[in-house]
Amino acid sequence: MARILVVDDEKSILTTIDAVLKNLGHQVELAESGEMAITLMRKAVPDIILTDLRMDGMSGLDLLGKAREYFPTATVVMMTAYGTIDTAVSAMKNGAYDYLVKPFTPEQLEHLIEKIEDYRKLREENTKLRDQVDALSEPSAIVTQNARMQKVLDTAKKVAVTDSTILITGESGTGKTLLAKLMHDVSPRCKGPFAVVNCATLSENLLESELFGHVRGSFTGAVKDKMGRLQVADTGTVFLDEIGEISPSLQTKLLRFLQEREFERVGDTKTIRVDVRIIAATNKDLEKEVKEGRFREDLYFRLNVIDLHMPSLRQRPEDILTLADQLLARSFASTGRKPRSISEGARQAIQGYGWPGNIRELKNALERAAILCTGDQVTLEDLPDRVLEHTQPGFATQTPLAAVTPGDISLEDIEKQHIRHVLSTATTLEEAAGILGINLSTLWRKRRRYGLE
Repeated sequence: MARILVVDDEKSILTTIDAVLKNLGHQVELAESGEMAITLMRKAVPDIILTDLRMDGMSGLDLLGKAREYFPTATVVMMTAYGTIDTAVSAMKNGAYDYLVKPFTPEQLEHLIEKIEDYRKLREENTKLRDQVDALSEPSAIVTQNARMQKVLDTAKKVAVTDSTILITGESGTGKTLLAKLMHDVSPRCKGPFAVVNCATLSENLLESELFGHVRGSFTGAVKDKMGRLQVADTGTVFLDEIGEISPSLQTKLLRFLQEREFERVGDTKTIRVDVRIIAATNKDLEKEVKEGRFREDLYFRLNVIDLHMPSLRQRPEDILTLADQLLARSFASTGRKPRSISEGARQAIQGYGWPGNIRELKNALERAAILCTGDQVTLEDLPDRVLEHTQPGFATQTPLAAVTPGDISLEDIEKQHIRHVLSTATTLEEAAGILGINLSTLWRKRRRYGLE
């Protein structure tokens, strides 16, 4: 049984099609205009849309465009008179599945619906196969053996069931988007949309339109109305990545939305209210941005109701090899190649490298290794040069402390080796001191003592 939306401005046609489809056991909704169809689709996305091509107001082509943009899972069929077949064919080039020429028989309609259902089943099977491949890369749940990361996950799961605004901080590539998606998936909003907006990749005008939408003619290039992500994701979650990059003007508008849960589209005066949960993320120090006048203090406090800080990969050393194995398996699966393991030498190099680009850099390095690997294992030769050049000699391969006998290595040597490694991976001395658990003056004295300046 399919959920079918029929759109036509002639009531007699709606009544006839409604009777035929219900007799076949389908769930049917009727709309007398494109605008009404959009309203119905926002409440429940149909499996199939049967729409007339020519209607007063929003045409079938306009409705097709909006369905393709905002409800891509729906399959659209055009109903058209004989004289507009060329236009219907053009609609197929723009994403319509097929067209029906009026008048059509119940048998023709039944045959087309059966064909669409077969097509949708095949598409769902393909999607499941792709999801299985993707699951080899980034598991739906974040797995960790690191106490600091586990604390972040425990807090995230507790606050996911609330509607509180959340700010995720941390370096680029640490998995902030994955954590946001995890919170959405375990929240009461899990059946609603999860929309991602990268605030760093769009200009101010385009970002405003992406968030709030716009009306036709509101700026150059606005050739048709567009719903913003906040409206599209109603009842769901909007993830605002790199929130520290938005302009002062947009900061003001976003603050108003967080306070009132309402906004106006660009170029429009009509106020729109939506029910969405906001999760934001940044790799910037927003407190510093506030002090230097680049970020609104009131917006910062609105966003920072709950703060989750993602540790860098170098702060999760016990997770590096587990992640490497998962990411490598996905890389081989995506290329259709036989899976291979990582050689011991390569594992030591991977463990000893600082990974300044975090999980993203690790993923890219292993994708490269999967492509270049020609033997039975991924070896040192398959890894990027930077991994080999910046791996601290002896750090990853040092004898485990449990296996050290008196006289093998002094405590001073171990401390010197560890400080050298941390200094090579931290981006600042302050960060290195924090990782080591000492203050800056103590780190300065130890650097001089061990000749690490």
